[in-house]
Order: sequence, then structure tokens, then C-alpha cells
Amino acid sequence: MFTSTKPIVRSVAAATLCCCLGFISQAFSQTNQNPKPATDDDIVRIQSDLVQTDVMVFDKQGRFVNGLKQSDFELRVDGKSQPVQFFERVTAGSADEEAQLSAARGRPTTSKGKEVSQSVPLDRGRTIFFYVDDLHLSARDLPYIRKLLLSFIEKEMGQNDMVAIASVTGQIGFLQQLSDNKTVLRAAVDRLKVRPYSVTDMERPPMSEYQALLIDRYDRDLTDFFVEQIMRDFPGISRQQAEAQVQGRAHQILVQGANVTTNTLAGLESLVRSSSKLAGRKLVFFISSGFFMDDRNGDSSDRLRRITGAAARSGVVIYSLDARALVASLADASSPVAFDPTGRVDRSTSGELIASQDALNSLARDTGGRAVFNTNALDAGVAKALKETSVYYLLAWKPDQGTLVNGKARHMAVTIPSRPDLVIRVRQGVLDFQPNAAAAATKTRESAKPPKPPAVVLREEMTAAYPNPDLPVALTVNYLSTADKGVLITASIQLSTESLTFSKEGEKPKALLDLIGAIYNDQGKAGDSFTDRLTVTASSLEQLRQKGQDVIYNYKVYVPPGLYQIRVGARDSGSGKIGTVREWVEIPNLASHQLTMSSLFAGERAPQASASFTQTNQEADQLAPLRVDRRFHRNSYLRLLVYVYNAMRAPTDAQPDVALQIQILRDQQPVVTTPLKKISTDGVAQLDQLPYAADVSLDGLAAGRYELHVTTIDRVSKSSASRTMRFEIE
Repeated sequence: MFTSTKPIVRSVAAATLCCCLGFISQAFSQTNQNPKPATDDDIVRIQSDLVQTDVMVFDKQGRFVNGLKQSDFELRVDGKSQPVQFFERVTAGSADEEAQLSAARGRPTTSKGKEVSQSVPLDRGRTIFFYVDDLHLSARDLPYIRKLLLSFIEKEMGQNDMVAIASVTGQIGFLQQLSDNKTVLRAAVDRLKVRPYSVTDMERPPMSEYQALLIDRYDRDLTDFFVEQIMRDFPGISRQQAEAQVQGRAHQILVQGANVTTNTLAGLESLVRSSSKLAGRKLVFFISSGFFMDDRNGDSSDRLRRITGAAARSGVVIYSLDARALVASLADASSPVAFDPTGRVDRSTSGELIASQDALNSLARDTGGRAVFNTNALDAGVAKALKETSVYYLLAWKPDQGTLVNGKARHMAVTIPSRPDLVIRVRQGVLDFQPNAAAAATKTRESAKPPKPPAVVLREEMTAAYPNPDLPVALTVNYLSTADKGVLITASIQLSTESLTFSKEGEKPKALLDLIGAIYNDQGKAGDSFTDRLTVTASSLEQLRQKGQDVIYNYKVYVPPGLYQIRVGARDSGSGKIGTVREWVEIPNLASHQLTMSSLFAGERAPQASASFTQTNQEADQLAPLRVDRRFHRNSYLRLLVYVYNAMRAPTDAQPDVALQIQILRDQQPVVTTPLKKISTDGVAQLDQLPYAADVSLDGLAAGRYELHVTTIDRVSKSSASRTMRFEIE
């Protein structure tokens, strides 16, 4: 259990907070990493009668074809021509993507034509999942897959991308969630281990899963081979009895294999369905060493159809990667092989590699993606997939009433009659529409259930797989070293009064706000937590209409070194809206005496404000009002404070020699770089923690998302450390 200090509530501008503090002594339960799959009623994303599909068009060189018009496309559903009702070119991960998708769904708009929804964040970025089939992954393939994932994190991951690394077995645990934090993603990669399964039995001669599949499908040559082996070992047995034994043995092996395949596909289906709650298009890389389709002993074909249907509704494109890379045959020296001088076994099993790739190929093709097989350059395949899916055409059509009612899956084909030379990649299956009667019945059952208490709903939302953006909440987590109790984390929470519902009680407008929060370690174990109800009071309604009227709540906790996530939930009692947010923070081990830094404390100074302040001996709150939401105005100054820990002292004068450089980056490219400047030690009492403060001009920078990158160099120990902070300019 972590220890904590009393939460601090601070008012900004004219908003007054009346607090009744209460604490939860026990820890929150661990976050559910395997949420219950959403029902069809939850994930059908049709508003009005329009159904959307995404289409990618490439020339013979594999380049996306721009400039196409709505009239160029021909859309057919089950062979019947359908007029295109909506058409637009979309850039994945752009600020406009979700608005374009909403327009294609026919969502309601205001009288001015604007969609009724919250604003889309600047430079939203892409949503990317890596789903590793660790049940069908060999030990020899694991190092290659780890290298592939680390290469993506370091070279291909964009500044605003949200990425998750998940596995079938769930061995990654709490780290198996979307994050833009590369430290978290590297730790997730490090947790990947081989969890191989074996479906072979102890009988001789050895029988592989694919051989069992062929025998189950009445392959005569292979069946005769195993029957003859039994009759040779047991001379008194009849051929009929021997054949029954072979069939029974094959069935047992296939049942084991089907159960493992079911787990693989069930996990992928759950991921695809749950991602429907996320905005825009999602890209899933399905990494596996292959498995077999077996409908006699399992339901693999049915599960594939369900996954592709859910992918169409959720806006998911799947790219399948064969973890075996370049391979000509699945047999190697470590695989037990039956001795067969007749060659019957080799002839029968020659198609094993292709059969093991059938499901991977189907998932990619039917969701509009592509299969990357038989290559030692999987990283190039990932890079190409990111480029291919960065732009697409969005088409929407209006199905007839019969299509909506009968609940059957529909086959869709898109062509460009005037350009037969182009390659068109589109989903092979459309929505398997839920009948209206079934949808109504589902809603009736849900409404019949007694409503959950607001506190329970708020806690469930805070521990859900994805944050809830309905109520905009900002969270900043900073840490610094204290002299007596170690490292102190401060979680600062910010809400705008514009998002709260005020009621006129007495002379002043009031709003009630419920807050909860908890801190988790990298294993998902909850430590210290808090709960609180705030009364937000304004002196007048006019003040509420003014911008910058924010509620800020500070929560502090001391922690040992490690990787932590802070989760916070807020509920506006007036509207019932809930917002949740989470942030990772890595606490260094200061006892290691390695050069390191505190968090980057960032405030804002207006251009006309005084620029004079003392560099040393300042607390973060004295530097400038902390920008919890890390949103800064154009042409203002970002006021920075950071502490440098464990700088080595020079033998000559027992003084540290530390220099610091500041960079502002956008899309991994520096747009502002300051000269390397030595940190002054004048008046610093504790030389093992050197403070540094500076104003960084944002003059001339366009609106959007940026990274503040601060690097410190210890010229005595010849070591360096860095910290990064994301921020926005509006």
C-alpha cells in the first residue's frame, strides 16, 4: 500500500470549491484486462440508414491513387447495384477523420451543420494494435517478433499514435492497453514469452495436427499409412479396428487443437469488438505462426465471419503477419517425423504451410487488409501497412428495408469501371445486420435491469479498457524528490466549468462533481486511492461564460521507484456525464546515483507579462500557474522548471558541470532548438538536485500537438538524461 498526503483542492479565477474529503482505505480492484465483449446492439454504428465502408485504391506500383470522384466508383451488394450516398477522401488519424465518419453515418447536426459531439483533438493520431498469438508462436520466432515490435516503437510510431501490444494468453497483463508512452510499450514487449501448446500424443509413429486433420477428412493414403503401422505392431488386430484407432487418435488431437484456436480467435474478436468505442479507423497487426481451420471439431469459420463482421462495424483493418518469416517447409530437425520410405506422408502433407496460413489470409482479405507471408522483412511489411492505411476513400450507401430486417451478412464489391488497371482493397463482408426486433428486445432487457448506483458506474468507467471522453478531464502527473520522504507524485486534475451543469440554489449557481482516482503499479495492483465530492460555486452566471474558469484538484502520494499508472474518474451530478483519464509515470531509482531528472513542470506566461524570475530555489507552483491540460496559447511563453538529480562533482572544485538543451518537436522533427546552456550552481544548497527554469517562446508555432524534449548532459561523468512532455498549442 502506498502512503499519501492529503489531497489539495485549489480554486482558479472566481470558482470557489467547498470540499468534503473522504478516503477509501482499501484498494480498488484490478483493472479488467479481459472485458466482456460488447453485444451487437452496443457496437452497431448506424445512425439513420446509412452504412459505411472504407476503400483503398492503388496503382500497379502500390501507390495510393488520389483524385478519384464519387462517380468513378460502382458499389454492389449481393450483386445488386447500390448508389453511393456519401463519398469523401479521409486521412487516418487526422482531426477530421471522426467528423467525416460521423457524417457518413448520418449523425444529427446542429442548425449550422455542425455535428452534435465534442471537438476532435488536434492531430489525433492513429490507433494501432499488435495482437500476438503466443499460443501459436515458436521459441525460434519470438526473438524476431520482439525485434519487430521494438523497431516499430523506435522508428515507425508517430508522435500522436496510440499503440497497444496484446497477446492471446494475456501474459502482458496490465500493460496490455493503449498508450503513447514508449517506456510502457517496451515493457510490454519484454513480457512476451513463448506459451507453446502441443497437440501430439505419445503414440508412435508421431502424428501432427495437420496429419490428423487430413485423416479426419478421409485422406486415404495417410490413413492407410497409420493403419499399416498399427497392424504391423499388433498382428492380431483387424484392419477395421486399426482404422478406428487411427480415426480416434486423430480426433483427440484435433479437439485439442480446436480448443487452442478457439482461444486465439475469441481474443481477437473481443479486441475488435471493444475497439468500436474508439474514434476513427483502427489498424490491427495479427502476428501468428499459423493454425488450421477445422469446422468438424471447432467453429473456426464461424468465428472468422464474426470477426470480419465486427471489424466492419468497428472500423478495423487487419494485417496478418506470419511470424515464421521466410519458410519453405514446416518440418525441421526438431520435429518428430514418421519414417515413411514410400513417400505417402510427404505427399499428403505438402500443403501444410498454405493450410496453416488460410485463416490469417482470410482475416486480412475480408477486413480490407493484407497478409504479409514468407518474408524476412516483416518490418518492411509493417511500414508498408502503415503507409497503405494512412489514406482511404469513405463510401456510404443506404440498404433497402429487407436487408436491414433479415439479419444476414452481405457480400460487397467495389469496382472502378473506367480504371480496370487499379487495385481495389475493400472489405469482403458487410455488416451482418441485427434484426430490428432483436435490437428492440435487447434494449428492453437492458432497460428492465435496475440502474446501478452512480458511484458504481463511475468506478466501472474508471477501470474500463478505454477512457471515457464524455466529460472532458485533463490529468497531469509530475514527480520530484523530497528530502525526507522520497519521491512525491502530484496528480493534478482539471475540468472546465463550461462542461459542468450548474443549478441556481440560493444566490449563486452551484454544480456537484464526484471524483475518484487510484494509482496502479505495472502489474495492475491498485495502491492508494481517493474519492471526493466537490461543490463548485460561481458568483454569477456571467463568470461561468468566461473562458479559463477551471476546477483544479491536486492529489499527492509518495511512491518507491517503478512504473505507475494514475487513473481518475469524474462525474457531473447534474448531467450524469462521466469522464475518465489515465497517465503513466516512471519513477527513477535515485539511490542508484545515476544522472536523472524530475518531471517537466510547465506553466504559461503571456507575452506582455514580466519575464523576470529567479532560476534557482523555486517551487513549481511559484514558477507559474501549472497548465494541467498542457494547452498553451499561440505566441505565449512556455515557462519550464526541472530538477537534475545525481550530477557528479568535478574533482577540482567539487562542483557539478551540467548543461541542458531544450527542443520542441512536431512529428519527430525539431521546430525549436535552444543552445546548450550550463546550469548555474550559484545559491544552490543541494548540489545533488539542481533546479533549472526557463521561458521558451511559442511565437510562430502553428496550432497542434508538440513534444517538449529536455536533455541534460553531465560533462563530468560523461552521461546524459532526458525527459519528454507532450503539449498542445491552440
